[in-house]
Amino acid sequence: MNTTIDKLTGSTVLITGAAMGMGKLYAQLAVKDGATHVVLWDINAEQLQETANELRGSGSEIHTQVVDLSRLESIEEAAEVLREGIGAPDILINNAGIVRGKCFWEHDQRSDIAATMNINTLALMHITREFLPSMIERRRTSRIVNVASAAGLLANPKMSVYSSSKWAVIGWSDSLRLELVQAGHQHIKVTTFCPSYIKTGMFEGARGPLLTPLLEPVPVTERVWRAMKEGTPMLMMPWTVKLSSALRGVLPLAAWDVVAGRVFGVYKSMENFTGRK
Repeated sequence: MNTTIDKLTGSTVLITGAAMGMGKLYAQLAVKDGATHVVLWDINAEQLQETANELRGSGSEIHTQVVDLSRLESIEEAAEVLREGIGAPDILINNAGIVRGKCFWEHDQRSDIAATMNINTLALMHITREFLPSMIERRRTSRIVNVASAAGLLANPKMSVYSSSKWAVIGWSDSLRLELVQAGHQHIKVTTFCPSYIKTGMFEGARGPLLTPLLEPVPVTERVWRAMKEGTPMLMMPWTVKLSSALRGVLPLAAWDVVAGRVFGVYKSMENFTGRK
């Protein structure tokens, strides 16, 4: 069954982390593609309203909800409001995430470890669980995009907690894809996105490994959007992410450490990390 999406007329799109950066770009693409409803979730109320004001008047109905993705209760409340209002989304872009770039023992238990796991991992599961039953029942062509990271494929110094959060996303997201296929719910396609560093400010100061320049946000979101519409199961960007993942799988650990650390410079990529100020 060909379930490639052409236009989004009649569809509801929900985007998390939508106030700025990649989330805002996804929202612009949703409006451009003619989505009937575009729902923006973010914790930053002021920035969220500014983004919504920029998007209004272009044909789509823009909805905003201030949601703290680190709290299940906030997700449940927002999901209930959305279901009672315009209904569950047809397209879910689990985009929101945070990063803490420091050695593991420097992480604060709550503001670093718990926050990273709650926002980067558990929130994606909770949000998808809120809406997936409706997606299954309606039998309409639906999409779920889960933003993971190349860091979820390779260990890296000063990314221990962030990497673990994204490793979990990859395992969960691709398992969900397989479950939907086995259960016969092929009208729902899951795309797992694994990028290297992107120039959004989130990874300010990070240095791209050999042959892996920092990615430009606009072409990246356009490529993800196309993958979403086509139902692509896994998207890695750039090509070196797939190469490094393959090498990590075949080389002995000691050899890989030399290749990653000394040749590609992966293990030094976070040395000057500052993050978004």
